[in-house]
Amino acid sequence: MLYQIYETQRAFMEPFSELAQTAAKLFSNPSNLAGQTPLAQRVAAGYDLIHRLGKDYVKPEFGIRTVDVDGVDVAIHERIEIKKPFCELLRFKRFSDDTATLTKLKNQPPVLIVAPLSGHYATLLRDTVKTMLGDHKVYITDWKNARLVPLEDGEFHLDDYINYVQEFIRHLQSIYGNCHVVSVCQPTVPVLAAVSLMASRGEKTPLTMTMMGGPIDARKSPTSVNNLATTKGFDWFENNVIYRVPGNFPGSGRRVYPGFLQHTGFVAMNPDRHATSHYDYFKDLIKGDDASVEAHRKFYDEYNAVLDMDADYYLETIKTVFQDFNLVYGTWQVKGIDGKVEWVRPQDIKTTALLTVEGELDDISGSGQTAAAHGLCSGVSDKNSQHLEVPGAGHYGIFSGRRWRDIVYPKMRQFILDHAATPPKATTAKRTKPVAKKAVQTAVKTTLKTAVKSKTERAKAKA
Repeated sequence: MLYQIYETQRAFMEPFSELAQTAAKLFSNPSNLAGQTPLAQRVAAGYDLIHRLGKDYVKPEFGIRTVDVDGVDVAIHERIEIKKPFCELLRFKRFSDDTATLTKLKNQPPVLIVAPLSGHYATLLRDTVKTMLGDHKVYITDWKNARLVPLEDGEFHLDDYINYVQEFIRHLQSIYGNCHVVSVCQPTVPVLAAVSLMASRGEKTPLTMTMMGGPIDARKSPTSVNNLATTKGFDWFENNVIYRVPGNFPGSGRRVYPGFLQHTGFVAMNPDRHATSHYDYFKDLIKGDDASVEAHRKFYDEYNAVLDMDADYYLETIKTVFQDFNLVYGTWQVKGIDGKVEWVRPQDIKTTALLTVEGELDDISGSGQTAAAHGLCSGVSDKNSQHLEVPGAGHYGIFSGRRWRDIVYPKMRQFILDHAATPPKATTAKRTKPVAKKAVQTAVKTTLKTAVKSKTERAKAKA
């Protein structure tokens, strides 16, 4: 019922939001009489702020058209590689007519970025993707808004999330031989489970795993997010945050954790900071500080765009990761696509190098939560294990912004490069050597046989 009330209220407010936008344009245009009044700038700024507070925020685009590769602009084409009911695997295909650049692009390592399914869209990692495109073939999981997934497409559980990740890893392995995996925040746990299951079966595992700001062991340095999950029982979450999608969406009737409730929780974590940010936006509009205004809009266009999460997936994540701690206690079982139930054993991972990244000031995944992966992955040697704590960085700072580009990414790039697969050319050269040797041996034998045969024929002729 709450979801329906919210949708009714949103539909009622939408015309007023559009009207506020129109009024803001009217008072900010000096060609109009209204724009020439003494308080025009303040009135326009007020209407603009009302519009942004009341508008409906839709899923943003990645909007990555080109990237710079050593001074050459490389065109980017975003395309869907695999389409699943609850997720699409996106590939950012790179194109260039510069021969040297094209050769360089072909030899760069493939990376699967597993984006979080925890409220925001995968576009939250736009800076992550754009930065990595200069040195890697980049793929990313683009999770769908559950209210847009019809009921006939089935259910979505935490186990399904893990099976999706395994399928995407295998897809990249089928193309490139192997790949590297980067997980940011929420997916660190299911990604570790996915790779663990592959290792236990004896499958080929990714060359590296990079885990950034995730709740591998949510018992360490608990944050407000952890405390909410531990102080409230499982029934509380099911009874207070789970609602059915209203009839005006394709996923009508599906049980979800609505995006508007998640957004309310995000804002409630730092209400003063958001209030100050909006007031600063109002002042920047009055001053005509276009750069600051645009930066505010870009951030909140992303921050305010939220998706609904399927209820089964969300509730199972709360219980498995934040209440029962199944991963760290070794009590986690996952059902595969074949229906077989298997234990998650991170200690079985041996051939995948591990890099963990934490922000010093992370208020979502506390200190030590991500680094705990090293203790679980006891089969990974010390030389293949690294940890990075970023001074002064919060949660978003480890995958977006200056600290990401200047501190985290160079470390990650080198880590991936150090554990990259052997270039195909080297493999081909090794394979050609025994073939060439055999060919020479065959030629020698043929020559000897011909010589013997000729000598015999000459002897017969003389006889």
